Amino acid sequence: MVYFDNAATTYPKPNEVIKAVNNAFVHYGANPGRSGHKLSVDTARQVYECRELVADFFGCKNPEQVVFTQNCTHALNLAIKGILRVGDHAIISDIEHNSVLRPIHTLKERGAIAYDIAPIDLSDDVTVENFRRLIKPNTKLIAVSHGSNVFGIRSPIEKLAKLAHENGCYFLVDAAQTAGVVEIDMEKTGIDFLCAAGHKSLYGPMGTGILIAAKGEDLCTIIEGGSGSASLDYNQPDFMPDKLESGTLNAIGIVGLKAGINFVKSMGIPAIYNHEMKIAREIYSRIACEKNVQLYTPYPVDGVHLPVISFNIIGRAGEETAQLLDEKGYCLRGGYHCAPLAHKKFGTLDTGAARISIGAFNNLAQAAGLASEIKKL
Repeated sequence: MVYFDNAATTYPKPNEVIKAVNNAFVHYGANPGRSGHKLSVDTARQVYECRELVADFFGCKNPEQVVFTQNCTHALNLAIKGILRVGDHAIISDIEHNSVLRPIHTLKERGAIAYDIAPIDLSDDVTVENFRRLIKPNTKLIAVSHGSNVFGIRSPIEKLAKLAHENGCYFLVDAAQTAGVVEIDMEKTGIDFLCAAGHKSLYGPMGTGILIAAKGEDLCTIIEGGSGSASLDYNQPDFMPDKLESGTLNAIGIVGLKAGINFVKSMGIPAIYNHEMKIAREIYSRIACEKNVQLYTPYPVDGVHLPVISFNIIGRAGEETAQLLDEKGYCLRGGYHCAPLAHKKFGTLDTGAARISIGAFNNLAQAAGLASEIKKL
C-alpha cells in the first residue's frame, strides 16, 4: 500500500509520535488541570509544554492564546461563531472547505449575518482587489483558507491581513493544509485567529486541533463548562485559554502533537516543502502529457502551490478513479473533498476529482509507480 492521502490525515506517523503516545498512556494518564496530585501535575506540564511549543512554532508571543481543540473544524467554529454577531458581514474565499463555509452559511440561514465570496486568483493583487470590492461598513471578518485542500492553490494571507486591518476587520486563517508545510508567523503576518489540524502536516494524532487566538478576549464562547479554574463561579472564565477550553483535554493526543511538531522542526519546514513539491512535480510531469488525464492547475510552482494535485480520467468520476487506484495499492481520495466552492470554481461539480496529496514520507519511486498506474487507466 502506498499512501497519497496526506491532505486528509498524514500517514504514517513518525516513530517519535507513536512512542510519545504510548508513553503518555503509561505516564500521563491523569486529568490535566483538575487535581493537585503529582500525576495530574505531570500531565498538565506536558500540555503546557506543547502550548509553549505551538506558540513559538507559529510566531505567537503568548502561549495562553493557544487553545487545544478536537480538530481544525472545531477551532474554526469557535472563532467564526465567537466573533460574528447579529448584523455582521463576512467575506470568505471561493476555495473554502466546508469547515469555513458551513458555519458562515448556517449563521446566514439563521438570519444572523450576511456573507460574500471572493475569488482567489493566481495574481495576488487581483485576489486582494476581489476582497476589497466586497468590503462593507458592517464587514467584521475576512476568513480564508491558506491553501486549497483540493487544488493546492494558495492565498496571499499577508496582503489580505493588511487589507482586513485597514478596514477594521478581524482576519482568520484556515491553515489545515499549510501548518507544517509552509512557514507561518502570526505576528509578522497579522493573523488574528489561526486554525490548524494537529493530525495533518503537524504529524500529531487524530483528535487534535489548534486555535491560536491573538484576540481571544474578543470572542464569545459557544461552549461552556468545567475548566478546572474559578469553579465556584457560575460564569465561564473570561481569561485565556480557559475561556475556550471547557471539558477534559485530549492530553494523550496533545503529547503526540508535541512530538509531531518537534519532528517537523527537526526536518525543517523548507526541507519538507521542497521534498513534497519535488514529488508533486514528478507526478505532474509524468501524467500531464496523457490525453485522457485532465489536470486543473498549472505545473506546481514553489510559493504558489501546495503539494496537492487533483485530476480526472476523462469519462470517469473522481471516486471511480480513486477506487481503481486503490485496487492497485495506491491510497488517494476521490469525490468532492468537503469543498463544493473549490469544485465549482474548477468546474468539477459533476465529476468530483481524484486527489493526490503528498507527505514527508513519500518518495520519487512511489511517484513514478503512481504515475504509471494512472497512465494505464
